[in-house]
Order: sequence, then C-alpha cells, then structure tokens
Amino acid sequence: MKTLMMQRRQLLKSALYGAAAVYGLRPAMAFAAQWPAKAVSFIVPFAPGGPVDTVARIVTNGLTQQWQQTAIIENRAGAGGILGARLSAQAKSDGYNYFFAAIHHAILPSLNKSLDYDIQKDFVPVGAVARFPIILIAHPSLKVKSVKELIALAKEQPGKIAYSSSGTGGGTHLAGALFASMAGIELQHVPYKGSAPAVQDLVGGQVQLMFADATSALPFIKSGKVIPLGVGNPQRSDLAPDVPPIANEGLPGYEAYSWSGLFAPAGTPADIVKQFNQNLNAQLNDKSVIAKMQGSGSEAMPMTPEEFGKFLSDEIAKWHKTITDANITIQG
Repeated sequence: MKTLMMQRRQLLKSALYGAAAVYGLRPAMAFAAQWPAKAVSFIVPFAPGGPVDTVARIVTNGLTQQWQQTAIIENRAGAGGILGARLSAQAKSDGYNYFFAAIHHAILPSLNKSLDYDIQKDFVPVGAVARFPIILIAHPSLKVKSVKELIALAKEQPGKIAYSSSGTGGGTHLAGALFASMAGIELQHVPYKGSAPAVQDLVGGQVQLMFADATSALPFIKSGKVIPLGVGNPQRSDLAPDVPPIANEGLPGYEAYSWSGLFAPAGTPADIVKQFNQNLNAQLNDKSVIAKMQGSGSEAMPMTPEEFGKFLSDEIAKWHKTITDANITIQG
C-alpha cells in the first residue's frame, strides 16, 4: 500500500511538472520567486538632477530597501533620450535591466523617422512612475483670468498671442499646440533652450503665455508675477490644488502633462515584470515616497503593466495627431 501511494504521488508530481514545462511556467515561477538575487540596473536617459533622474532616485531608494538589493542608476543622456533608449533596448532581458522612459519617448516616433528602436516592440511596460503637471500661466498684462477668457481673446486676435516653451517638440510645446487645436485658435509659439529662459521671458512680458512644468511655474504663481489659468491634469493637482483642470474650464477632454515610466527589454519574463510592478506600486502608494515626489514637483502615477501599455499607445496616438495637425518638425 505504501509503495502504491508513493507511486501515485510520483506520477502526480511528474504530471504537474510536465504541465508546467508545457506552458512554460515552472522556470519563470522559480525565477520570479528568487528575484532579485543581485543588483538591478536602471538606465536614465537624461542628465543627473533632472526631473526623471530625481524621481528615479526616489523610487529606487525605496526599492533598494524593499528588495535588500542594490539599484544601480546609469545616466546615459544624449539625443533627447534616444541614446539611453537604444542602449536599454540592447540590454539583456534577464529581469535585471530597466529603463526610465519619459514623454519624449511617446513623441519621438512622430518627429524622428530614423529611430533605430521601437518603444512598443523592443520593450515591455513595467508601470508608470510619475506625472509632472503642466500649468498654463499668463502674464498679467494679457488681462485674462480664465481659460474661457483666453480662448475668447485669442479668437479676437488670431496669431497675436505668443506662448513660450522649453523647446520645439517638447512636452510644453505640444501642450500648447494641443490646446490651440482643441480650442480652434491660433497661438504663436516661441521656443527656448530650456524652461528657465522661457519662464523668465514670460515674467518679463516678452511673451504672454506658457504651458510650464509645475516646478518652474509655482514660484512665480506664488509671487503673483504670473496668473495660473489651468492645469493639464485630468483632476486638480496636489501640487497646485487651487488651479482648476483646463478640461473643466472650457476645453473638455484636454489632458497634457509630462510623465515617466519604467520599461524592460522585450523578452523579460512576464512573472518578473508582474512582481516588479507590484513592488513599484507599493512604493508609489507609500506616503513618504509620495511626499518626496511632490517635493520634487511630481505626482505618483501607479498603473498595472497593461494600463501603462495602453497609456503609452494613447500618448503616441495623441501626440502624433497633434504634431501632424500643427505640422511640427525638428531640425536634425
């Protein structure tokens, strides 16, 4: 009897292992159970100290404690985020290599037809990380105090109201182009090399508007040097709770903000991606992490891999239409 029971157990065990092998489950499950067993590497495709880098360090510091493993951040800036993306696409898909992408990587496919990587085919989404709110601010001389008043004035003065941005093809430029398209108005775009000079010229009255990142806008809002008209978030932002969403102020459906998210090279085991997403979202729901992110000008934006994948597709489609409709091109 004992021998018969042992034989039955062995047969059942063999059947279970066989099924697991057929469906490719056993190796991945065993791998996921042990992950991470060593240091995890992250490429940030921008310079140290920038918004994406700052968020990356806040999140990975928490993950280091959670995992009891080292998180290695490598800043590989260049070509507006292209260099880092290219290197990440070529990395091993072993569950130990990740990439902090940004809104740039949803915009680039429509501006640069010679990209040697595909953000949707060469990567798998792990999860969204952060939202960087964009606030529409106006110089007091424009004498508008709401989005509705701005749209009405712009229709009376087509092409005469200028808005600054941190550069052609960037998030703040496209936020303005999307606004103009949806409102049926014509605005003059004045690009700068970075947010600082763009904001300074707005404060100085050389331009009348800017779709500015919250970090750049808030000090001047608080000092009364600019007038906040609306935020690009779908809801009010905790960073600027008194500023209403543009979508609620005369432009339904408007949504524009910068963001960052995590990707892994295509082929990374699905169980690892799922586990990492759970770990990531645990950090993004942690009160201390949320506070640190808000202190740096960002908001936690937890999503599942599936939600983030759809978000990316929607962003690519939205900015492609915006770029095409406005006939936006970049040099080089």
